[in-house]
Amino acid sequence: MHRPGRLATRPGPVNHLRAVSHLGAAEFRGKKWSVSDLLACDPHKSIMTELATRKRFGVVADEQQRALSGIEFVQGLADGTLPLNSMAQTLGYDIIEVAKGRVVAAVEPHAGHLNPSGTVHGGLAATLLDSAMGLAIRTMLDKGFAQTTLEFKISMVRPITPQTGLVKAEGKVISCGRRIGTAEGTVRDTNGRVLAHGTTTCLIFEL
Repeated sequence: MHRPGRLATRPGPVNHLRAVSHLGAAEFRGKKWSVSDLLACDPHKSIMTELATRKRFGVVADEQQRALSGIEFVQGLADGTLPLNSMAQTLGYDIIEVAKGRVVAAVEPHAGHLNPSGTVHGGLAATLLDSAMGLAIRTMLDKGFAQTTLEFKISMVRPITPQTGLVKAEGKVISCGRRIGTAEGTVRDTNGRVLAHGTTTCLIFEL
Protein backbone atom coordinates (compact mmCIF):
# COMPACT_ATOMS: atom_id res chain seq x y z
CA MET A 1 0.00 0.00 0.00
CA HIS A 2 1.33 3.44 -0.92
CA ARG A 3 2.08 5.56 2.14
CA PRO A 4 3.12 9.00 0.91
CA GLY A 5 3.71 10.28 4.43
CA ARG A 6 6.37 7.70 5.19
CA LEU A 7 8.11 8.05 1.83
CA ALA A 8 8.16 11.81 2.06
CA THR A 9 9.93 11.80 5.43
CA ARG A 10 12.63 9.24 4.62
CA PRO A 11 15.93 11.18 4.58
CA GLY A 12 18.67 10.95 1.98
CA PRO A 13 18.98 8.87 -1.20
CA VAL A 14 17.71 5.34 -1.61
CA ASN A 15 20.15 2.81 -0.14
CA HIS A 16 20.42 0.22 -2.90
CA LEU A 17 22.79 -1.86 -0.78
CA ARG A 18 20.03 -2.34 1.80
CA ALA A 19 17.55 -3.14 -0.98
CA VAL A 20 19.68 -6.07 -2.14
CA SER A 21 20.78 -7.32 1.27
CA HIS A 22 17.23 -7.97 2.47
CA LEU A 23 16.86 -10.58 -0.26
CA GLY A 24 19.23 -12.97 1.46
CA ALA A 25 22.45 -11.41 2.69
CA ALA A 26 25.27 -12.16 0.25
CA GLU A 27 23.43 -14.72 -1.86
CA PHE A 28 20.53 -14.12 -4.24
CA ARG A 29 19.17 -16.26 -7.09
CA GLY A 30 22.12 -18.65 -6.87
CA LYS A 31 24.83 -15.98 -7.04
CA LYS A 32 27.06 -14.88 -4.18
CA TRP A 33 27.33 -11.10 -4.34
CA SER A 34 30.80 -9.71 -3.62
CA VAL A 35 31.42 -6.39 -1.95
CA SER A 36 32.19 -4.87 -5.35
CA ASP A 37 28.87 -6.17 -6.70
CA LEU A 38 27.01 -4.53 -3.85
CA LEU A 39 28.92 -1.27 -4.17
CA ALA A 40 27.90 -1.25 -7.83
CA CYS A 41 24.31 -0.78 -6.63
CA ASP A 42 25.18 2.81 -5.87
CA PRO A 43 23.81 4.69 -8.92
CA HIS A 44 26.78 7.09 -8.73
CA LYS A 45 29.33 4.24 -9.07
CA SER A 46 29.87 2.50 -12.40
CA ILE A 47 31.45 -0.85 -13.12
CA MET A 48 32.67 0.75 -16.35
CA THR A 49 35.63 2.45 -14.70
CA GLU A 50 36.64 4.18 -17.91
CA LEU A 51 33.31 5.99 -17.92
CA ALA A 52 33.88 7.20 -14.37
CA THR A 53 37.39 8.49 -15.08
CA ARG A 54 37.11 10.16 -18.48
CA LYS A 55 33.55 11.48 -18.73
CA ARG A 56 31.75 14.54 -17.44
CA PHE A 57 28.00 14.67 -16.92
CA GLY A 58 25.51 17.46 -17.41
CA VAL A 59 23.65 19.36 -20.11
CA VAL A 60 25.19 20.91 -23.22
CA ALA A 61 24.04 24.52 -23.57
CA ASP A 62 21.78 25.33 -26.51
CA GLU A 63 24.30 27.87 -27.84
CA GLN A 64 27.01 25.23 -27.93
CA GLN A 65 24.70 22.69 -29.54
CA ARG A 66 23.73 25.16 -32.27
CA ALA A 67 27.40 25.59 -33.19
CA LEU A 68 27.91 21.87 -33.82
CA SER A 69 26.69 19.55 -36.54
CA GLY A 70 24.85 16.46 -35.34
CA ILE A 71 27.82 14.14 -35.77
CA GLU A 72 30.15 16.64 -34.05
CA PHE A 73 27.76 16.75 -31.11
CA VAL A 74 27.49 12.97 -30.74
CA GLN A 75 31.24 12.49 -31.25
CA GLY A 76 31.78 14.97 -28.42
CA LEU A 77 29.64 12.81 -26.13
CA ALA A 78 31.71 9.78 -27.08
CA ASP A 79 35.17 11.30 -26.73
CA GLY A 80 34.43 13.24 -23.56
CA THR A 81 34.78 16.76 -24.93
CA LEU A 82 31.06 17.26 -24.20
CA PRO A 83 29.28 16.09 -21.03
CA LEU A 84 27.10 13.00 -21.17
CA ASN A 85 23.56 13.30 -19.83
CA SER A 86 23.03 12.58 -16.15
CA MET A 87 20.99 9.44 -16.93
CA ALA A 88 24.20 7.92 -18.32
CA GLN A 89 25.81 8.55 -14.95
CA THR A 90 22.84 7.09 -13.07
CA LEU A 91 22.74 3.86 -15.10
CA GLY A 92 26.46 3.66 -15.88
CA TYR A 93 26.28 3.54 -19.68
CA ASP A 94 28.54 5.16 -22.24
CA ILE A 95 28.51 6.14 -25.91
CA ILE A 96 31.42 4.17 -27.39
CA GLU A 97 31.10 4.28 -31.20
CA VAL A 98 29.91 7.01 -33.54
CA ALA A 99 29.61 7.15 -37.33
CA LYS A 100 27.18 8.90 -39.65
CA GLY A 101 23.86 7.10 -39.15
CA ARG A 102 25.20 4.69 -36.52
CA VAL A 103 25.79 4.92 -32.75
CA VAL A 104 26.70 2.27 -30.14
CA ALA A 105 25.97 2.59 -26.42
CA ALA A 106 27.30 0.10 -23.84
CA VAL A 107 26.76 -0.86 -20.21
CA GLU A 108 27.78 -3.59 -17.78
CA PRO A 109 24.61 -4.71 -15.94
CA HIS A 110 25.00 -4.96 -12.18
CA ALA A 111 23.00 -5.56 -9.01
CA GLY A 112 21.72 -1.99 -8.98
CA HIS A 113 19.81 -2.64 -12.22
CA LEU A 114 17.66 -5.53 -10.94
CA ASN A 115 13.87 -5.71 -11.09
CA PRO A 116 11.84 -7.45 -8.33
CA SER A 117 12.27 -10.82 -10.10
CA GLY A 118 16.05 -10.61 -9.94
CA THR A 119 16.81 -10.00 -13.61
CA VAL A 120 17.88 -6.65 -15.06
CA HIS A 121 15.00 -4.21 -15.42
CA GLY A 122 13.79 -3.77 -18.99
CA GLY A 123 14.25 -0.04 -18.62
CA LEU A 124 18.01 -0.49 -18.96
CA ALA A 125 17.76 -2.02 -22.44
CA ALA A 126 15.07 0.52 -23.35
CA THR A 127 17.29 3.43 -22.31
CA LEU A 128 20.27 2.05 -24.23
CA LEU A 129 18.16 1.63 -27.36
CA ASP A 130 16.49 5.02 -27.04
CA SER A 131 19.91 6.65 -26.68
CA ALA A 132 21.63 4.74 -29.49
CA MET A 133 18.76 5.09 -31.97
CA GLY A 134 18.05 8.74 -31.19
CA LEU A 135 21.69 9.75 -31.36
CA ALA A 136 22.11 7.84 -34.63
CA ILE A 137 19.47 10.16 -36.09
CA ARG A 138 21.25 13.15 -34.52
CA THR A 139 24.42 12.29 -36.48
CA MET A 140 22.52 12.98 -39.71
CA LEU A 141 21.53 16.53 -38.79
CA ASP A 142 23.04 19.87 -39.79
CA LYS A 143 24.12 22.59 -37.39
CA GLY A 144 21.23 24.16 -35.53
CA PHE A 145 19.03 21.06 -35.45
CA ALA A 146 18.30 18.37 -32.87
CA GLN A 147 15.94 15.44 -32.39
CA THR A 148 13.61 14.14 -29.73
CA THR A 149 11.82 10.80 -29.42
CA LEU A 150 8.18 10.75 -30.53
CA GLU A 151 7.70 7.02 -29.93
CA PHE A 152 9.69 3.82 -29.76
CA LYS A 153 8.95 0.10 -29.53
CA ILE A 154 11.13 -2.50 -27.86
CA SER A 155 11.01 -6.30 -27.82
CA MET A 156 12.88 -8.21 -25.10
CA VAL A 157 13.97 -11.60 -26.43
CA ARG A 158 16.41 -12.84 -23.75
CA PRO A 159 16.80 -11.99 -20.05
CA ILE A 160 19.71 -9.80 -19.00
CA THR A 161 21.43 -10.45 -15.65
CA PRO A 162 24.59 -9.17 -13.95
CA GLN A 163 26.28 -12.33 -15.23
CA THR A 164 25.53 -11.35 -18.85
CA GLY A 165 28.50 -9.00 -18.85
CA LEU A 166 28.98 -6.10 -21.22
CA VAL A 167 26.00 -5.40 -23.48
CA LYS A 168 25.94 -3.05 -26.45
CA ALA A 169 23.04 -1.31 -28.15
CA GLU A 170 23.62 -0.43 -31.80
CA GLY A 171 21.35 2.16 -33.37
CA LYS A 172 21.12 2.58 -37.16
CA VAL A 173 19.18 5.16 -39.13
CA ILE A 174 16.45 3.86 -41.42
CA SER A 175 15.26 7.20 -42.81
CA CYS A 176 15.96 10.83 -42.01
CA GLY A 177 13.91 13.65 -43.49
CA ARG A 178 13.48 17.32 -42.65
CA ARG A 179 10.98 16.73 -39.84
CA ILE A 180 10.97 13.01 -39.03
CA GLY A 181 13.73 10.45 -38.54
CA THR A 182 13.39 6.70 -37.96
CA ALA A 183 15.95 4.20 -36.72
CA GLU A 184 16.30 0.61 -35.59
CA GLY A 185 18.40 -0.83 -32.81
CA THR A 186 19.65 -4.12 -31.37
CA VAL A 187 21.05 -4.98 -27.95
CA ARG A 188 23.61 -7.81 -27.98
CA ASP A 189 25.93 -9.53 -25.53
CA THR A 190 29.64 -10.12 -26.16
CA ASN A 191 28.80 -13.38 -27.97
CA GLY A 192 26.61 -11.52 -30.43
CA ARG A 193 23.34 -12.92 -29.09
CA VAL A 194 20.36 -10.60 -29.51
CA LEU A 195 18.92 -9.61 -26.13
CA ALA A 196 16.47 -6.94 -27.29
CA HIS A 197 15.63 -4.95 -30.40
CA GLY A 198 13.51 -1.94 -31.22
CA THR A 199 12.57 0.91 -33.53
CA THR A 200 12.08 4.62 -32.99
CA THR A 201 10.50 7.68 -34.58
CA CYS A 202 12.05 11.05 -33.77
CA LEU A 203 10.92 14.61 -34.37
CA ILE A 204 13.59 16.84 -35.89
CA PHE A 205 13.45 20.47 -34.76
CA GLU A 206 15.44 23.69 -34.94
CA LEU A 207 17.36 24.67 -31.85
